[in-house]
Amino acid sequence: MAGFRNTVERLDKPTDPIPPPQQNRRRNRRDQDEEPEEKPQPENDPLANATTLYVGNLSFYTTEEQVYELFSKCGEIKRLVMGLDRFHKTPCGFCFVEYYTHQDALDCMKYIGGTKLDERVIRTDLDPGFEEGRQYGRGKSGGQVRDEYREDYDEGRGGLGRAYQERERERERERRERERDEEEGYRRER
Repeated sequence: MAGFRNTVERLDKPTDPIPPPQQNRRRNRRDQDEEPEEKPQPENDPLANATTLYVGNLSFYTTEEQVYELFSKCGEIKRLVMGLDRFHKTPCGFCFVEYYTHQDALDCMKYIGGTKLDERVIRTDLDPGFEEGRQYGRGKSGGQVRDEYREDYDEGRGGLGRAYQERERERERERRERERDEEEGYRRER
């Protein structure tokens, strides 16, 4: 058995003994005399002091006034920007709420995120800040990308997904063409 070696360190081995307090004091004095090593600075977190919230999963029929009324319960709102369909300029299910303080934004996430507005559970996330152009949906059809591929019917988000509707229309066209071709073939046989 002398040839076997453990590949994992034992968990029940004794720990290193703690040095007596005098040695600690000497070590601390020695450390203080030396130049302190530069600690790496943490990367700037854009959300560390964010005052803007992204609010998602809104109904297309939710108004700016409804959003303002709900979100003003957590603090004074500096600005509210409703998300719009890029082509039709109609609401498309999201908005940005900007507060004056970071704490108000955190309170809003804590107390309002996950609640219902217009029978829909809304989602809130910290956002690094609103910039012009972000108020428009990024999908091909001008709205939200995820709404284009939704296969379930959602009245609050405009019914079926747009890509799904387009696929269904294409299938219906193909079915009609097949029926027409079959009917023409039947007529020729007569």
